[in-house]
Amino acid sequence: MLEVYDRVLPSWSIPTLVGLCLVLLLLYAFQGSFDMIRSRILARVGAALDEELNQPVFRSLMRASIAAPKEASGQQALRDLDQLRAFLAGSGPSALFDLLWMPLYLAVCFGFHFWIVMVALAGALLLVTFTLLTELLTELLTRNATREAVKAGALRNGIADGARRNAEVVHALGMVDRFARRWGGANSLYLRHQQGASDVSGGFGAVSKVLRMLLQSAVLAVGAYLVIAGEVTGGVMIAASILTSRALAPVELAIANWKGFVAARQGARRLSTLLQATTPQAEPMKLPAPRKFVTVEQASTGTPGTQRPTIQEVAFQLPAGSALGIIGPSASGKSSLARMLVGVWPAWRGKVRLNGAALEHWQPEDLGQHIGYLPQDVELFAGTVAQNIARFEEEADPQAIIAAATAANVHEMILQLPEGYDTQIGEAGAALSGGQRQRIGLARALYGEPFLVVLDEPNSNLDTEGEQALTQAILGVRARGGIAVVIAHRPSALAGVNLVMVLAEGRVQALGPRGEVLNKVLRPVPVAPDAKPAAVALVRPNLSAGAAS
Repeated sequence: MLEVYDRVLPSWSIPTLVGLCLVLLLLYAFQGSFDMIRSRILARVGAALDEELNQPVFRSLMRASIAAPKEASGQQALRDLDQLRAFLAGSGPSALFDLLWMPLYLAVCFGFHFWIVMVALAGALLLVTFTLLTELLTELLTRNATREAVKAGALRNGIADGARRNAEVVHALGMVDRFARRWGGANSLYLRHQQGASDVSGGFGAVSKVLRMLLQSAVLAVGAYLVIAGEVTGGVMIAASILTSRALAPVELAIANWKGFVAARQGARRLSTLLQATTPQAEPMKLPAPRKFVTVEQASTGTPGTQRPTIQEVAFQLPAGSALGIIGPSASGKSSLARMLVGVWPAWRGKVRLNGAALEHWQPEDLGQHIGYLPQDVELFAGTVAQNIARFEEEADPQAIIAAATAANVHEMILQLPEGYDTQIGEAGAALSGGQRQRIGLARALYGEPFLVVLDEPNSNLDTEGEQALTQAILGVRARGGIAVVIAHRPSALAGVNLVMVLAEGRVQALGPRGEVLNKVLRPVPVAPDAKPAAVALVRPNLSAGAAS
Protein backbone atom coordinates (compact mmCIF):
# COMPACT_ATOMS: atom_id res chain seq x y z
CA MET A 1 0.00 0.00 0.00
CA LEU A 2 2.82 2.37 0.89
CA GLU A 3 4.70 1.70 -2.36
CA VAL A 4 1.60 1.94 -4.54
CA TYR A 5 0.57 5.32 -3.12
CA ASP A 6 4.05 6.82 -2.92
CA ARG A 7 5.77 5.34 -6.00
CA VAL A 8 3.46 3.75 -8.53
CA LEU A 9 0.69 6.36 -8.70
CA PRO A 10 2.94 9.45 -8.80
CA SER A 11 5.23 7.91 -11.46
CA TRP A 12 2.59 5.95 -13.43
CA SER A 13 5.16 3.13 -13.54
CA ILE A 14 3.71 -0.16 -14.78
CA PRO A 15 6.99 -2.12 -14.33
CA THR A 16 7.10 -1.06 -10.67
CA LEU A 17 3.49 -2.19 -10.24
CA VAL A 18 4.26 -5.58 -11.85
CA GLY A 19 7.34 -6.00 -9.66
CA LEU A 20 5.33 -5.21 -6.53
CA CYS A 21 2.66 -7.72 -7.57
CA LEU A 22 5.26 -10.46 -8.04
CA VAL A 23 6.83 -9.72 -4.66
CA LEU A 24 3.38 -9.68 -3.10
CA LEU A 25 2.49 -13.00 -4.72
CA LEU A 26 5.66 -14.56 -3.31
CA LEU A 27 4.98 -13.20 0.17
CA TYR A 28 1.38 -14.42 0.13
CA ALA A 29 2.57 -17.84 -0.99
CA PHE A 30 4.95 -17.96 1.96
CA GLN A 31 2.20 -16.78 4.31
CA GLY A 32 -0.24 -19.39 3.01
CA SER A 33 2.40 -22.10 3.38
CA PHE A 34 3.21 -21.04 6.91
CA ASP A 35 -0.48 -20.91 7.87
CA MET A 36 -1.03 -24.38 6.38
CA ILE A 37 1.99 -25.79 8.21
CA ARG A 38 0.90 -24.19 11.47
CA SER A 39 -2.66 -25.52 11.17
CA ARG A 40 -1.32 -28.99 10.44
CA ILE A 41 1.06 -28.82 13.39
CA LEU A 42 -1.78 -27.74 15.71
CA ALA A 43 -4.05 -30.48 14.35
CA ARG A 44 -1.36 -33.05 15.01
CA VAL A 45 -0.72 -31.65 18.48
CA GLY A 46 -4.43 -32.13 19.25
CA ALA A 47 -4.37 -35.62 17.75
CA ALA A 48 -1.24 -36.52 19.74
CA LEU A 49 -2.93 -35.37 22.94
CA ASP A 50 -6.01 -37.44 22.09
CA GLU A 51 -3.90 -40.48 21.27
CA GLU A 52 -2.04 -40.13 24.57
CA LEU A 53 -5.14 -39.68 26.72
CA ASN A 54 -8.04 -41.51 25.04
CA GLN A 55 -7.41 -44.92 26.57
CA PRO A 56 -6.52 -43.63 30.08
CA VAL A 57 -9.63 -41.42 30.00
CA PHE A 58 -11.80 -44.33 28.86
CA ARG A 59 -10.43 -46.59 31.60
CA SER A 60 -10.95 -43.85 34.19
CA LEU A 61 -14.50 -43.33 32.92
CA MET A 62 -15.24 -47.03 33.40
CA ARG A 63 -13.74 -47.00 36.90
CA ALA A 64 -15.71 -43.88 37.81
CA SER A 65 -18.95 -45.44 36.51
CA ILE A 66 -18.46 -48.34 38.92
CA ALA A 67 -17.01 -46.44 41.87
CA ALA A 68 -19.66 -43.68 41.87
CA PRO A 69 -22.46 -44.49 39.39
CA LYS A 70 -24.71 -41.72 40.69
CA GLU A 71 -22.03 -39.09 40.13
CA ALA A 72 -20.87 -40.38 36.75
CA SER A 73 -21.90 -38.00 33.94
CA GLY A 74 -22.16 -40.42 31.04
CA GLN A 75 -19.59 -39.76 28.36
CA GLN A 76 -18.74 -36.24 29.52
CA ALA A 77 -15.06 -37.11 29.95
CA LEU A 78 -14.83 -38.22 26.32
CA ARG A 79 -16.59 -35.04 25.20
CA ASP A 80 -14.14 -33.00 27.29
CA LEU A 81 -11.27 -34.70 25.51
CA ASP A 82 -12.86 -33.98 22.12
CA GLN A 83 -13.35 -30.34 23.09
CA LEU A 84 -9.76 -29.98 24.25
CA ARG A 85 -8.45 -31.52 21.03
CA ALA A 86 -10.71 -29.30 18.90
CA PHE A 87 -9.53 -26.17 20.70
CA LEU A 88 -5.85 -27.04 20.21
CA ALA A 89 -6.48 -27.68 16.51
CA GLY A 90 -8.59 -24.53 16.03
CA SER A 91 -7.91 -20.82 15.71
CA GLY A 92 -7.57 -20.13 19.44
CA PRO A 93 -3.88 -21.06 19.82
CA SER A 94 -3.14 -19.30 16.51
CA ALA A 95 -4.45 -16.04 17.96
CA LEU A 96 -2.19 -16.43 20.99
CA PHE A 97 0.83 -17.05 18.74
CA ASP A 98 -0.03 -14.04 16.55
CA LEU A 99 0.03 -11.81 19.62
CA LEU A 100 3.81 -12.24 19.68
CA TRP A 101 4.06 -10.29 16.40
CA MET A 102 2.52 -7.12 17.87
CA PRO A 103 5.91 -5.59 18.89
CA LEU A 104 7.19 -6.00 15.32
CA TYR A 105 4.14 -4.24 13.85
CA LEU A 106 4.47 -1.44 16.39
CA ALA A 107 8.17 -1.09 15.57
CA VAL A 108 7.30 -0.60 11.88
CA CYS A 109 4.70 2.01 12.88
CA PHE A 110 7.43 3.77 14.87
CA GLY A 111 9.43 3.94 11.65
CA PHE A 112 6.52 5.80 10.07
CA HIS A 113 6.10 8.48 12.74
CA PHE A 114 6.26 8.92 16.49
CA TRP A 115 2.59 9.92 16.92
CA ILE A 116 1.38 7.01 14.79
CA VAL A 117 3.13 4.50 17.03
CA MET A 118 1.90 6.31 20.14
CA VAL A 119 -1.73 6.02 19.01
CA ALA A 120 -1.20 2.39 18.02
CA LEU A 121 0.57 1.63 21.31
CA ALA A 122 -2.20 3.28 23.33
CA GLY A 123 -4.77 1.25 21.41
CA ALA A 124 -2.78 -1.95 21.93
CA LEU A 125 -2.55 -1.31 25.68
CA LEU A 126 -6.28 -0.58 25.74
CA LEU A 127 -7.11 -3.83 23.95
CA VAL A 128 -4.69 -5.90 26.05
CA THR A 129 -6.21 -4.42 29.21
CA PHE A 130 -9.63 -5.18 27.84
CA THR A 131 -8.51 -8.75 27.08
CA LEU A 132 -7.34 -9.29 30.65
CA LEU A 133 -10.56 -7.75 31.93
CA THR A 134 -12.46 -10.03 29.56
CA GLU A 135 -10.69 -13.07 31.03
CA LEU A 136 -11.63 -12.07 34.56
CA LEU A 137 -15.22 -11.07 33.83
CA THR A 138 -15.86 -13.97 31.44
CA GLU A 139 -14.58 -16.42 34.04
CA LEU A 140 -16.83 -14.89 36.69
CA LEU A 141 -19.90 -14.46 34.49
CA THR A 142 -19.77 -17.69 32.50
CA ARG A 143 -18.29 -20.15 35.01
CA ASN A 144 -21.62 -21.20 36.45
CA ALA A 145 -23.38 -21.04 33.09
CA THR A 146 -20.78 -23.28 31.46
CA ARG A 147 -20.82 -25.73 34.36
CA GLU A 148 -24.62 -25.91 34.35
CA ALA A 149 -24.63 -26.30 30.58
CA VAL A 150 -22.37 -29.35 30.93
CA LYS A 151 -24.72 -30.88 33.53
CA ALA A 152 -27.80 -30.11 31.45
CA GLY A 153 -26.12 -31.61 28.38
CA ALA A 154 -25.32 -34.81 30.29
CA LEU A 155 -28.94 -35.00 31.51
CA ARG A 156 -30.24 -34.44 27.99
CA ASN A 157 -27.99 -37.12 26.50
CA GLY A 158 -28.86 -39.55 29.33
CA ILE A 159 -32.60 -39.19 28.64
CA ALA A 160 -32.08 -39.75 24.91
CA ASP A 161 -29.78 -42.76 25.42
CA GLY A 162 -32.12 -44.36 27.97
CA ALA A 163 -35.14 -43.92 25.71
CA ARG A 164 -33.25 -45.30 22.73
CA ARG A 165 -32.01 -48.37 24.60
CA ASN A 166 -35.52 -49.10 25.85
CA ALA A 167 -37.36 -48.09 22.69
CA GLU A 168 -39.65 -51.15 22.78
CA VAL A 169 -40.90 -50.40 26.29
CA VAL A 170 -41.27 -46.70 25.51
CA HIS A 171 -43.39 -47.42 22.44
CA ALA A 172 -45.41 -50.24 24.00
CA LEU A 173 -46.36 -48.23 27.08
CA GLY A 174 -47.15 -45.04 25.19
CA MET A 175 -44.31 -43.03 26.71
CA VAL A 176 -42.88 -41.51 23.52
CA ASP A 177 -44.53 -38.10 23.99
CA ARG A 178 -43.62 -38.04 27.68
CA PHE A 179 -39.97 -38.76 27.00
CA ALA A 180 -40.03 -36.21 24.19
CA ARG A 181 -41.25 -33.60 26.65
CA ARG A 182 -38.62 -34.63 29.20
CA TRP A 183 -35.90 -34.39 26.58
CA GLY A 184 -37.28 -31.08 25.36
CA GLY A 185 -37.20 -29.65 28.88
CA ALA A 186 -33.60 -30.78 29.43
CA ASN A 187 -32.63 -29.46 26.00
CA SER A 188 -34.22 -26.07 26.76
CA LEU A 189 -32.26 -25.89 30.00
CA TYR A 190 -29.07 -26.76 28.12
CA LEU A 191 -29.72 -24.12 25.46
CA ARG A 192 -30.54 -21.50 28.08
CA HIS A 193 -27.21 -21.97 29.86
CA GLN A 194 -25.35 -22.14 26.56
CA GLN A 195 -27.03 -18.95 25.42
CA GLY A 196 -26.04 -17.20 28.63
CA ALA A 197 -22.37 -18.10 28.13
CA SER A 198 -22.53 -17.15 24.44
CA ASP A 199 -24.12 -13.76 25.22
CA VAL A 200 -21.27 -12.84 27.56
CA SER A 201 -18.56 -13.98 25.16
CA GLY A 202 -20.28 -12.40 22.16
CA GLY A 203 -20.71 -9.12 24.01
CA PHE A 204 -17.02 -8.84 24.81
CA GLY A 205 -16.15 -9.83 21.24
CA ALA A 206 -18.38 -7.09 19.82
CA VAL A 207 -16.84 -4.45 22.11
CA SER A 208 -13.31 -5.51 21.15
CA LYS A 209 -14.21 -5.31 17.45
CA VAL A 210 -15.58 -1.79 17.89
CA LEU A 211 -12.46 -0.73 19.77
CA ARG A 212 -10.20 -2.08 17.06
CA MET A 213 -12.17 -0.34 14.30
CA LEU A 214 -12.14 2.89 16.33
CA LEU A 215 -8.40 2.59 16.79
CA GLN A 216 -7.87 2.00 13.07
CA SER A 217 -9.91 5.13 12.29
CA ALA A 218 -7.94 7.09 14.91
CA VAL A 219 -4.65 6.07 13.29
CA LEU A 220 -6.08 7.08 9.92
CA ALA A 221 -7.10 10.47 11.36
CA VAL A 222 -3.68 11.04 12.92
CA GLY A 223 -2.05 10.04 9.64
CA ALA A 224 -4.25 12.47 7.74
CA TYR A 225 -3.26 15.27 10.10
CA LEU A 226 0.40 14.44 9.62
CA VAL A 227 -0.06 14.43 5.83
CA ILE A 228 -1.68 17.88 6.03
CA ALA A 229 1.21 19.00 8.20
CA GLY A 230 3.64 17.67 5.57
CA GLU A 231 5.34 15.23 7.93
CA VAL A 232 4.35 11.95 6.16
CA THR A 233 3.06 10.90 2.77
CA GLY A 234 -0.40 9.62 1.91
CA GLY A 235 0.98 6.09 1.53
CA VAL A 236 2.20 6.17 5.11
CA MET A 237 -1.26 7.24 6.26
CA ILE A 238 -2.99 4.29 4.55
CA ALA A 239 -0.25 1.76 5.40
CA ALA A 240 -0.20 2.74 9.07
CA SER A 241 -3.97 2.33 9.34
CA ILE A 242 -3.92 -1.15 7.80
CA LEU A 243 -0.80 -2.23 9.71
CA THR A 244 -2.35 -1.17 13.01
CA SER A 245 -5.48 -3.15 12.20
CA ARG A 246 -3.32 -6.17 11.37
CA ALA A 247 -1.35 -5.79 14.59
CA LEU A 248 -4.47 -5.73 16.76
CA ALA A 249 -6.45 -8.39 14.90
CA PRO A 250 -5.00 -11.24 17.07
CA VAL A 251 -6.35 -9.50 20.18
CA GLU A 252 -9.84 -9.45 18.71
CA LEU A 253 -9.49 -13.08 17.58
CA ALA A 254 -8.30 -14.12 21.05
CA ILE A 255 -11.35 -12.48 22.64
CA ALA A 256 -13.66 -14.11 20.09
CA ASN A 257 -12.17 -17.52 21.00
CA TRP A 258 -12.29 -16.89 24.73
CA LYS A 259 -15.44 -18.97 25.21
CA GLY A 260 -13.71 -21.98 23.63
CA PHE A 261 -10.63 -21.35 25.74
CA VAL A 262 -12.67 -21.26 28.96
CA ALA A 263 -14.58 -24.40 27.98
CA ALA A 264 -11.33 -26.20 27.09
CA ARG A 265 -9.75 -25.15 30.38
CA GLN A 266 -12.73 -26.40 32.38
CA GLY A 267 -12.69 -29.65 30.42
CA ALA A 268 -8.97 -30.06 31.13
CA ARG A 269 -9.62 -29.54 34.83
CA ARG A 270 -12.37 -32.17 34.84
CA LEU A 271 -10.15 -34.61 32.98
CA SER A 272 -7.29 -33.98 35.42
CA THR A 273 -9.60 -34.55 38.39
CA LEU A 274 -10.98 -37.74 36.85
CA LEU A 275 -7.56 -39.16 36.02
CA GLN A 276 -6.12 -38.34 39.45
CA ALA A 277 -9.11 -39.88 41.24
CA THR A 278 -9.34 -43.10 39.22
CA THR A 279 -5.84 -43.91 37.95
CA PRO A 280 -4.15 -46.52 40.17
CA GLN A 281 -0.91 -45.40 41.76
CA ALA A 282 0.97 -48.51 40.66
CA GLU A 283 0.14 -51.70 38.85
CA PRO A 284 0.24 -54.73 41.18
CA MET A 285 2.66 -57.53 40.49
CA LYS A 286 1.50 -60.30 38.19
CA LEU A 287 0.28 -63.32 40.20
CA PRO A 288 0.01 -66.99 39.20
CA ALA A 289 -3.35 -68.36 38.13
CA PRO A 290 -5.58 -69.44 41.06
CA ARG A 291 -6.22 -73.16 41.34
CA LYS A 292 -7.09 -73.93 45.00
CA PHE A 293 -9.84 -71.96 46.74
CA VAL A 294 -11.89 -68.78 47.08
CA THR A 295 -12.14 -67.17 50.50
CA VAL A 296 -14.47 -64.44 51.76
CA GLU A 297 -13.34 -63.01 55.09
CA GLN A 298 -16.03 -61.17 57.07
CA ALA A 299 -16.72 -59.01 54.02
CA SER A 300 -19.23 -56.19 53.75
CA THR A 301 -20.13 -54.03 50.76
CA GLY A 302 -22.86 -51.86 49.29
CA THR A 303 -23.77 -49.68 46.37
CA PRO A 304 -20.78 -47.40 45.52
CA GLY A 305 -21.41 -43.82 46.48
CA THR A 306 -23.73 -44.74 49.37
CA GLN A 307 -23.18 -45.43 53.05
CA ARG A 308 -25.67 -48.25 53.54
CA PRO A 309 -24.21 -51.78 53.28
CA THR A 310 -26.22 -54.40 51.44
CA ILE A 311 -23.93 -57.29 52.49
CA GLN A 312 -22.60 -57.56 56.03
CA GLU A 313 -20.04 -59.86 57.64
CA VAL A 314 -20.19 -62.61 55.01
CA ALA A 315 -17.58 -65.32 55.51
CA PHE A 316 -17.03 -68.66 53.74
CA GLN A 317 -14.44 -70.64 51.80
CA LEU A 318 -14.97 -72.66 48.62
CA PRO A 319 -12.41 -75.26 47.58
CA ALA A 320 -11.71 -76.10 43.96
CA GLY A 321 -14.33 -78.35 42.40
CA SER A 322 -17.24 -77.02 44.45
CA ALA A 323 -20.34 -75.06 43.49
CA LEU A 324 -22.32 -72.78 45.78
CA GLY A 325 -25.96 -71.93 45.26
CA ILE A 326 -27.22 -68.70 46.86
CA ILE A 327 -30.92 -68.25 47.59
CA GLY A 328 -32.97 -65.78 49.56
CA PRO A 329 -35.81 -63.30 49.22
CA SER A 330 -35.63 -60.26 46.96
CA ALA A 331 -33.32 -57.45 48.12
CA SER A 332 -31.46 -59.82 50.43
CA GLY A 333 -28.06 -58.93 48.92
CA LYS A 334 -27.52 -61.83 46.52
CA SER A 335 -26.53 -59.70 43.51
CA SER A 336 -24.41 -57.47 45.76
CA LEU A 337 -22.49 -60.54 46.90
CA ALA A 338 -22.00 -61.58 43.28
CA ARG A 339 -20.60 -58.16 42.38
CA MET A 340 -18.25 -58.29 45.35
CA LEU A 341 -17.00 -61.77 44.41
CA VAL A 342 -16.00 -60.66 40.90
CA GLY A 343 -14.47 -57.37 42.07
CA VAL A 344 -17.03 -55.03 40.53
CA TRP A 345 -17.89 -53.67 43.99
CA PRO A 346 -14.96 -53.43 46.41
CA ALA A 347 -15.26 -54.91 49.87
CA TRP A 348 -15.78 -52.08 52.37
CA ARG A 349 -14.59 -54.36 55.15
CA GLY A 350 -12.98 -57.76 54.99
CA LYS A 351 -11.43 -59.39 51.95
CA VAL A 352 -12.26 -61.56 48.97
CA ARG A 353 -9.28 -63.74 48.10
CA LEU A 354 -8.28 -66.08 45.28
CA ASN A 355 -5.60 -68.50 46.42
CA GLY A 356 -5.02 -66.21 49.39
CA ALA A 357 -4.44 -63.05 47.30
CA ALA A 358 -7.00 -60.26 47.74
CA LEU A 359 -8.75 -59.13 44.56
CA GLU A 360 -7.16 -55.68 44.70
CA HIS A 361 -3.73 -57.34 44.51
CA TRP A 362 -4.47 -58.59 41.01
CA GLN A 363 -4.02 -56.66 37.81
CA PRO A 364 -7.55 -56.04 36.46
CA GLU A 365 -6.83 -57.61 33.07
CA ASP A 366 -5.28 -60.69 34.68
CA LEU A 367 -8.13 -61.04 37.18
CA GLY A 368 -10.69 -60.93 34.38
CA GLN A 369 -9.09 -63.98 32.75
CA HIS A 370 -9.71 -66.05 35.89
CA ILE A 371 -13.33 -64.92 36.43
CA GLY A 372 -16.50 -65.68 34.52
CA TYR A 373 -19.49 -63.48 35.25
CA LEU A 374 -23.07 -63.62 34.02
CA PRO A 375 -24.98 -60.65 35.47
CA GLN A 376 -28.68 -60.58 36.16
CA ASP A 377 -29.27 -58.29 33.20
CA VAL A 378 -27.33 -59.88 30.35
CA GLU A 379 -25.70 -57.22 28.16
CA LEU A 380 -24.12 -58.16 24.86
CA PHE A 381 -22.27 -55.75 22.60
CA ALA A 382 -22.46 -54.83 18.94
CA GLY A 383 -20.32 -57.33 17.08
CA THR A 384 -20.36 -60.97 16.10
CA VAL A 385 -21.39 -63.88 18.29
CA ALA A 386 -17.78 -65.09 18.31
CA GLN A 387 -16.48 -61.69 19.43
CA ASN A 388 -18.96 -61.56 22.30
CA ILE A 389 -18.08 -65.06 23.48
CA ALA A 390 -14.35 -64.30 23.24
CA ARG A 391 -14.84 -61.07 25.23
CA PHE A 392 -13.57 -59.16 22.18
CA GLU A 393 -10.12 -60.63 22.63
CA GLU A 394 -7.87 -59.81 19.70
CA GLU A 395 -6.89 -62.87 17.67
CA ALA A 396 -9.00 -65.15 19.84
CA ASP A 397 -8.52 -68.90 19.43
CA PRO A 398 -11.51 -70.31 17.49
CA GLN A 399 -11.16 -73.61 19.35
CA ALA A 400 -11.50 -71.80 22.70
CA ILE A 401 -14.64 -70.04 21.43
CA ILE A 402 -16.19 -73.32 20.31
CA ALA A 403 -15.16 -74.98 23.59
CA ALA A 404 -16.94 -72.26 25.59
CA ALA A 405 -20.04 -72.52 23.41
CA THR A 406 -20.01 -76.30 23.78
CA ALA A 407 -19.63 -76.04 27.55
CA ALA A 408 -22.71 -73.81 27.59
CA ASN A 409 -24.48 -76.23 25.21
CA VAL A 410 -25.12 -73.38 22.79
CA HIS A 411 -22.93 -74.52 19.89
CA GLU A 412 -25.78 -76.08 17.91
CA MET A 413 -28.00 -73.05 18.45
CA ILE A 414 -25.27 -70.74 17.13
CA LEU A 415 -24.85 -72.85 14.02
CA GLN A 416 -28.54 -72.28 13.27
CA LEU A 417 -28.04 -68.52 13.12
CA PRO A 418 -27.86 -66.91 9.63
CA GLU A 419 -24.05 -66.62 9.63
CA GLY A 420 -23.21 -68.90 12.55
CA TYR A 421 -20.50 -67.53 14.80
CA ASP A 422 -20.03 -64.55 12.44
CA THR A 423 -23.63 -63.37 12.90
CA GLN A 424 -23.84 -59.69 13.83
CA ILE A 425 -26.06 -59.49 16.91
CA GLY A 426 -26.60 -55.71 16.85
CA GLU A 427 -26.41 -53.28 19.72
CA ALA A 428 -27.18 -54.94 23.08
CA GLY A 429 -27.86 -58.22 21.24
CA ALA A 430 -31.03 -56.87 19.63
CA ALA A 431 -30.98 -59.59 16.96
CA LEU A 432 -31.31 -62.37 19.58
CA SER A 433 -34.06 -63.50 21.91
CA GLY A 434 -33.74 -63.19 25.67
CA GLY A 435 -32.93 -66.89 26.06
CA GLN A 436 -30.32 -66.77 23.30
CA ARG A 437 -28.65 -63.73 24.86
CA GLN A 438 -28.52 -65.46 28.23
CA ARG A 439 -27.00 -68.64 26.84
CA ILE A 440 -24.41 -66.73 24.80
CA GLY A 441 -23.68 -64.72 27.95
CA LEU A 442 -23.11 -68.04 29.74
CA ALA A 443 -20.67 -69.08 27.01
CA ARG A 444 -18.86 -65.76 27.47
CA ALA A 445 -18.61 -66.43 31.21
CA LEU A 446 -17.10 -69.86 30.50
CA TYR A 447 -14.63 -68.64 27.85
CA GLY A 448 -11.06 -69.49 28.72
CA GLU A 449 -12.08 -71.90 31.51
CA PRO A 450 -11.96 -69.32 34.33
CA PHE A 451 -11.36 -70.53 37.87
CA LEU A 452 -14.30 -68.67 39.45
CA VAL A 453 -17.63 -68.54 37.60
CA VAL A 454 -20.39 -66.38 39.12
CA LEU A 455 -23.87 -66.69 37.60
CA ASP A 456 -26.60 -64.30 38.75
CA GLU A 457 -30.03 -65.84 38.04
CA PRO A 458 -28.74 -67.63 34.92
CA ASN A 459 -32.04 -69.43 34.27
CA SER A 460 -34.40 -66.45 34.29
CA ASN A 461 -34.95 -66.66 30.50
CA LEU A 462 -34.22 -70.35 29.95
CA ASP A 463 -36.54 -73.17 28.98
CA THR A 464 -36.17 -76.76 30.17
CA GLU A 465 -33.45 -77.50 27.63
CA GLY A 466 -31.59 -74.37 28.65
CA GLU A 467 -31.78 -75.29 32.35
CA GLN A 468 -30.37 -78.73 31.60
CA ALA A 469 -27.53 -77.07 29.68
CA LEU A 470 -26.93 -74.78 32.66
CA THR A 471 -26.69 -77.74 35.01
CA GLN A 472 -24.20 -79.47 32.71
CA ALA A 473 -22.15 -76.27 32.51
CA ILE A 474 -21.97 -76.01 36.31
CA LEU A 475 -20.96 -79.67 36.57
CA GLY A 476 -18.33 -79.06 33.88
CA VAL A 477 -16.82 -76.21 35.90
CA ARG A 478 -16.61 -78.46 38.93
CA ALA A 479 -15.15 -81.35 36.94
CA ARG A 480 -12.23 -79.26 35.64
CA GLY A 481 -11.40 -77.98 39.13
CA GLY A 482 -13.12 -74.62 38.97
CA ILE A 483 -15.57 -72.99 41.38
CA ALA A 484 -19.12 -71.97 40.47
CA VAL A 485 -21.39 -69.60 42.39
CA VAL A 486 -25.02 -69.64 41.27
CA ILE A 487 -27.68 -67.17 42.42
CA ALA A 488 -31.20 -68.41 41.80
CA HIS A 489 -34.83 -68.00 42.73
CA ARG A 490 -35.85 -71.34 41.20
CA PRO A 491 -34.50 -74.53 42.81
CA SER A 492 -34.01 -76.07 39.34
CA ALA A 493 -30.90 -73.90 38.89
CA LEU A 494 -29.29 -75.56 41.91
CA ALA A 495 -29.18 -79.07 40.48
CA GLY A 496 -25.44 -78.86 39.80
CA VAL A 497 -24.33 -77.33 43.12
CA ASN A 498 -23.16 -79.16 46.23
CA LEU A 499 -23.45 -76.24 48.69
CA VAL A 500 -26.28 -73.80 49.37
CA MET A 501 -26.23 -70.46 51.17
CA VAL A 502 -29.32 -68.63 52.40
CA LEU A 503 -29.16 -64.83 52.55
CA ALA A 504 -31.62 -62.51 54.25
CA GLU A 505 -31.21 -58.82 55.01
CA GLY A 506 -27.61 -58.95 53.81
CA ARG A 507 -26.48 -61.66 56.24
CA VAL A 508 -25.84 -65.37 55.93
CA GLN A 509 -28.70 -67.30 57.53
CA ALA A 510 -27.65 -70.82 56.56
CA LEU A 511 -24.74 -72.46 54.74
CA GLY A 512 -24.09 -76.12 54.14
CA PRO A 513 -24.68 -79.13 51.88
CA ARG A 514 -27.45 -78.61 49.37
CA GLY A 515 -29.87 -81.26 50.57
CA GLU A 516 -29.50 -80.32 54.22
CA VAL A 517 -30.07 -76.60 53.69
CA LEU A 518 -32.93 -77.01 51.21
CA ASN A 519 -34.73 -79.36 53.60
CA LYS A 520 -34.60 -76.62 56.24
CA VAL A 521 -35.82 -73.72 54.11
CA LEU A 522 -38.22 -75.53 51.79
CA ARG A 523 -41.13 -77.50 53.28
CA PRO A 524 -43.97 -79.44 51.61
CA VAL A 525 -47.39 -77.84 51.98
CA PRO A 526 -50.66 -79.76 51.33
CA VAL A 527 -52.80 -78.29 48.57
CA ALA A 528 -56.55 -77.75 48.59
CA PRO A 529 -58.78 -80.81 49.35
CA ASP A 530 -60.23 -80.91 45.83
CA ALA A 531 -56.78 -81.18 44.23
CA LYS A 532 -55.14 -84.41 43.21
CA PRO A 533 -53.75 -86.35 46.22
CA ALA A 534 -50.24 -86.50 44.76
CA ALA A 535 -49.99 -82.75 44.28
CA VAL A 536 -47.48 -81.13 46.65
CA ALA A 537 -46.23 -77.53 46.59
CA LEU A 538 -42.88 -76.25 47.79
CA VAL A 539 -42.92 -72.83 49.41
CA ARG A 540 -40.13 -70.68 50.79
CA PRO A 541 -40.89 -69.13 54.19
CA ASN A 542 -40.02 -65.56 55.14
CA LEU A 543 -36.33 -65.83 55.95
CA SER A 544 -36.00 -63.46 58.83
CA ALA A 545 -33.06 -63.83 61.14
CA GLY A 546 -35.18 -65.43 63.84
CA ALA A 547 -36.85 -67.91 61.51
CA ALA A 548 -33.57 -68.98 60.01
CA SER A 549 -31.98 -69.55 63.37
